Amino acid sequence: MKNTPTPRLSSSFGKISRREFVRTNGLTAAGLVTAGLGLAATGPWVRTGHAAAVGANSRIRLGVIGCGGMGGGDLDMFLANPEVDCVMIADVDDTRQAKGAAICEKRGRAKPETVRDFRRVLERKDVDIVLVATPDHWHALPTVLACQAGKDVYVEKPLASTIDEGRAIVTAAQKHQRVVQMGSQWKSCRHMIEATDFVQSGRIGKVSLARAWAWLDWQPDIGRPANSEPPPGVDYDLWLGPAPKRPFNLNRFHYNFRWFWDYAGGLMTDWGVHLLNMAMMGLPVVSPRTVCASGGTFVQTDMRETPDTQIALYEFQDFLLQWEHKSGVGLGMNGRSWGIAWSGSEGTVTMNEEGWQVQIERRGKGNLEPAKHPGSGSNGHPAHIRNFLDCVKSRKQPVLHAELAHHVSTIAHLGNIAFRSGSKIEWDAARERVTNDAQADKLVGVRYRKPWKLPYSQRA
Repeated sequence: MKNTPTPRLSSSFGKISRREFVRTNGLTAAGLVTAGLGLAATGPWVRTGHAAAVGANSRIRLGVIGCGGMGGGDLDMFLANPEVDCVMIADVDDTRQAKGAAICEKRGRAKPETVRDFRRVLERKDVDIVLVATPDHWHALPTVLACQAGKDVYVEKPLASTIDEGRAIVTAAQKHQRVVQMGSQWKSCRHMIEATDFVQSGRIGKVSLARAWAWLDWQPDIGRPANSEPPPGVDYDLWLGPAPKRPFNLNRFHYNFRWFWDYAGGLMTDWGVHLLNMAMMGLPVVSPRTVCASGGTFVQTDMRETPDTQIALYEFQDFLLQWEHKSGVGLGMNGRSWGIAWSGSEGTVTMNEEGWQVQIERRGKGNLEPAKHPGSGSNGHPAHIRNFLDCVKSRKQPVLHAELAHHVSTIAHLGNIAFRSGSKIEWDAARERVTNDAQADKLVGVRYRKPWKLPYSQRA
């Protein structure tokens, strides 16, 4: 296929009506504040490029960066769409490269090229779209460089490991007119959309409190293994990438990376981004004014750094949003181990994967009936990836595009910043700064280990 100029996004890209914005994310367009877009030099490894135009009936060629648990699941889901071929898989662990190649074979596709260095994926001109499913600290740089190289990107949640990195992704997506979708599949779950639409309709009256929670009784103690040599077939220095140089420890690698601040934000960014996104879909505002948080490692006795128990309280102009997570206990609100609840003057809506229900207030106006609605039988994963692929072809906004993904990821990050600083932080959304605590404000960004540099970073 001949190389053609990079397809442009439709003229409506980044221009969303108030009605559409509320419909797709529960946020008012009037409240959406876009911070100033900083400019930085293009990364030194990948040239700004052009992807081949993807027509309505064209095959879509996928490059995968990171093929672990979510990466493998996402790859399989992409290949469930008959027009998608995987042409290259990059993973620092050779065993995960082989896992991805086996998924392609099982789906009846040709064996992809496998490499360790993600930059090889971005150099290929026949790659149309990129899946980024790495540890969190590796979300931002491949996504930004993919945008510069003319690729559209599906990046797993959270959008990035810091607020500054998320803003860099937004800048790159807008500057290079790329389709970027964050992988939080519940955004496309039918019964969850129905529930949030019901809350947005005003049927439960004025919402003064929303709660999102994850009480997880299956989280194991990870112990305290000694440092060791990396496993054979692993490029550990490349796995660390921009993160600080540290000795290899099995607990800081693969799945358990999420419990260490160098690489991720614990349950807050692992589960919180999903659930806070759904909570915000039912609410008419964007950014909190203040955030406070408390918690600690009260259940596990292992070497993790992130809290196994945490509560964060977000103060908006006229309502509160509360997040809570807890390891070792699985019986949460209304018997649901995880979910979202919106409490209004007329009633409360509670929702999780099993469905949603309406409970009425005793002193309500009587315009609301109690009801239970079953789940849709899908977590939204197939529909979420299908939405991304359709937008790659149409050049329209996906349902969880970079700007929206950045806002919901920011809310989770602010909860962690408040916890780590021990302060009730005041947040200036327009400038994306903590205004009352200089040490907390430093956590908005992260300094990359040399020689790695993040284009468009305002905090490097």
